[in-house]
Amino acid sequence: MFLAINEIKHAKLRYFLVIGVLFLIAYLVFFLTGLAYGLAQDNRSAIDKWQADHILVAEEANQNLSMSMIPKKFYTEVQAEQKALLAQTPAVISHKDGGETITTTIFGIEPEQFLAPDIIEGKMFTNTQEAVADNSLQTQYGLKLGDTLTLSGNDTELTIVGFTNRAKFNVAPVLYTSIGAYQKIRFEKEDDSPEARINGIVTRGAVDKIPDGLVKISIKQFIQKLPGYNAQVLTFSFMIGFLIVIAAIVIGIFIYVLTMQKIEIFGVMKAQGVASRYIASSVLAQTFILSLLGVGGGLVATIATSFLLPVKVPFEMNFLYLSTIGLIMIVFALLGAFSSVRAVVKIDPLKAIG
Repeated sequence: MFLAINEIKHAKLRYFLVIGVLFLIAYLVFFLTGLAYGLAQDNRSAIDKWQADHILVAEEANQNLSMSMIPKKFYTEVQAEQKALLAQTPAVISHKDGGETITTTIFGIEPEQFLAPDIIEGKMFTNTQEAVADNSLQTQYGLKLGDTLTLSGNDTELTIVGFTNRAKFNVAPVLYTSIGAYQKIRFEKEDDSPEARINGIVTRGAVDKIPDGLVKISIKQFIQKLPGYNAQVLTFSFMIGFLIVIAAIVIGIFIYVLTMQKIEIFGVMKAQGVASRYIASSVLAQTFILSLLGVGGGLVATIATSFLLPVKVPFEMNFLYLSTIGLIMIVFALLGAFSSVRAVVKIDPLKAIG
């Protein structure tokens, strides 16, 4: 460690460039990770709020909630520890007094069942003219309690009476309203009969019986089947994985070149009786210091950037993921430096000196 630190102090510019390259790669990896995680959460955060185990949808819907249509009477036939009705449809809304149109998702629920969201401002809806909205409609679009919303292609109006947080489905903010309001929005009339159509039934705990025509899907599998979700996650995962490998190769090449430039010095040291193990450990310690500074700087820069991004950018930090990725980058950098260690061990003092 003494040799590694003193060498860095002696050639500050050279090692600053190495740290700079690592910093840029780490910053890019962390930033992409934040974007990937933010996009993933915008697809599924409303589902995570359910804290459910399964969802029951129509067999012919191909595990797609929007394509599932089942009669409301199936709810009474399902035997489960906990169950809740769910109706869902996309909608384009705008303020009654005009303004920007916003793509949203309508969730029709029963307010006394477990799908009811936690309220951070206002109250729960009590009739078919009221709705609880995701707070992104407040922070990004300026909507507030008491605002009346109109729906494109529909004469239904909804008044925002409450806000909840972290409630997005397929990247669209969610509006929670009653099953009756959903019926008016989707079918232009309320229907309280057993044949009234909904999209699914969400359950917690064991499911003992489901009627014919329904299929039980785990929430994890349901999320994986969300349109575009799996492709997005895989794309970002491969990008981040390749960047980590590139970072390891880059630091390995830098350390190898720097080691080869110091063969004569290492040869003199070995001729003086300095053990190869000591020199090799110094090379690894130097790699560890450089990668730690580069990766740490990239993490700090990512955190700072997160405070400067517009609220519409789907960026979210998960420190468990970021710390794991940072550790992997440091480990891979050390693995890449082992080629330099092998070169140090093979140095012949006589050839290096003369």
